[in-house]
Amino acid sequence: MNAAYIVGTFDVAELAFLLFFGFFIALVFYLNRESRREGYPLEDEDTGRVHSIKLTDGDKKSFQLPNGRGTYVPEDVARDDVNVPAVPAFRSAGAPLVPTGDPMIDGMGPAAWANRSKYPDLTFDGRPRIVPIAQSHELVIPDNDPQLVGWPVVAADGATVGKVSDIWVDQAEHLIRYLEVETSTGKKVLAPMMVAVVHGNGLLDALLPIIDEKPKFVEIDAITAAQFETAPALETAGIITRYEEDRIQAYFGGGYMYATPERSEACL
Repeated sequence: MNAAYIVGTFDVAELAFLLFFGFFIALVFYLNRESRREGYPLEDEDTGRVHSIKLTDGDKKSFQLPNGRGTYVPEDVARDDVNVPAVPAFRSAGAPLVPTGDPMIDGMGPAAWANRSKYPDLTFDGRPRIVPIAQSHELVIPDNDPQLVGWPVVAADGATVGKVSDIWVDQAEHLIRYLEVETSTGKKVLAPMMVAVVHGNGLLDALLPIIDEKPKFVEIDAITAAQFETAPALETAGIITRYEEDRIQAYFGGGYMYATPERSEACL
């Protein structure tokens, strides 16, 4: 009975609890030190003041990047100067922001993007990961699948915005990432495949050949036809950078809330 006692009434179970409690407190302090070392800001939402109290002044971290890109050392003294084009909905800490401009272009809410690196994502062997299908090494569209190139593209407002001019594929995952849409004005826009719906080549069409005359088109209901003209475009033809990927994904994703006034209103 008394074998578990170390000294007096201090037993092994109490020692284990104290050791766990001490370890947990040390872990909290360690994680906070590491987050400050990486430049994690503590900012007051009302005043915008950045708290300068640090838990450590140790060496900054270096991150090894793949494919010989070198290292990246976060700088906690150089912070992004971001002017948010929005105002609080009401006077209170944590109030939602109401956009004052075009939220899809300004990157508000679901249309927000990250300032990623301005070089292409690469495969394990150093090739550009996302490329037009003609530039891929082994990817093709099977003959029994819709080829899509040349198909008309219908936007959220029901207007035909242009046609599919190319297909961009992911060489690492072997799937379609983007459809290149050429608008009626000649602008080429990459639209994420996840927001596209292919009409005219479904299972019902295969089972009932009699409806072969069904219209074939690609529907992109994320944005309207006019918003294709303000969609982010590629800086270099045939190459998409990580930064451009984030901008494009954010633009089309934000369209589900901001493309039309009705989408940003409550359902009820």
